[in-house]
Amino acid sequence: MSRIYSIGKFAQIVGKSVSTLRRWDASGEFVAKKHQSGHRYYDESDVRRLLGIKVNEKKVIVYCRVSSQNQKDDLKSQVHAMEQFCLASGIAVDSWIQEIGGGMNFKRKKFLKIMDAIQKGEVSKLLIAHKDRLVRFGFEYFEHLAITNGCEIIVVNQESLSPQQEMVEDLMAIIHTFSCRLYGLRKYKKDIKKVIIDESHQDSKKQKP
Repeated sequence: MSRIYSIGKFAQIVGKSVSTLRRWDASGEFVAKKHQSGHRYYDESDVRRLLGIKVNEKKVIVYCRVSSQNQKDDLKSQVHAMEQFCLASGIAVDSWIQEIGGGMNFKRKKFLKIMDAIQKGEVSKLLIAHKDRLVRFGFEYFEHLAITNGCEIIVVNQESLSPQQEMVEDLMAIIHTFSCRLYGLRKYKKDIKKVIIDESHQDSKKQKP
C-alpha cells in the first residue's frame, strides 16, 4: 500500500507549514484524505501532486523472469518476444529488468525494487509475458497494489514463455512443505508427483502443432 503521512510529516516532506496545509484543506485548495475516524492524512499521491511530479515522468518497465540458471535460453526467448511485442505495439520502454528466481519467492531483489518503485508512483506500466512471470500465486493482489498507485500491469499472455517444468517444481515445493507438516501426506507424495508430471507432458503434447 501507499505510505501514509500525518499532517506534520507531510509538511516536512513538501516544505510547507502545518498551518498552510490546514488553511488549504479548509478552503478546498488542497484537501487531505480522511480516515473513518475523521483524522486527516496524506499519502504518496499527495506528495507527487503537490510537488508537481508529472504522470508522463513515470517509467515503463518490462520484467522477465525464469526460475533457474539453466533456463537462460528461456530468458533470452522471453526478452526477445517482449521486445517484438513492444515494437509492434509502439510502446517505448524505459527499463528492461531480467531476474532469475522462483515465482513463489517474494523476496527477489529486483522484484521488490519494482514493487517499491510502483508504490512510490514511479511506474506507469509494467509489462510481463505471463502472470506467473511476476508471481506464481497472488497476482490479483499485486495488480491491485499497482492500480492503486497508478500503474497498469500489461500481461502479454504468451503461454509458451511460461515454462511448464517451473510449474511442476513449484507445485512439488508446495507438496513438500505440507507433507513435512502432515505426516500422512508423505506416502502420497510420489503418486502426486507422477500425476503432475503426466499432466504436464499431456499439456505439452496438446500445445504442439
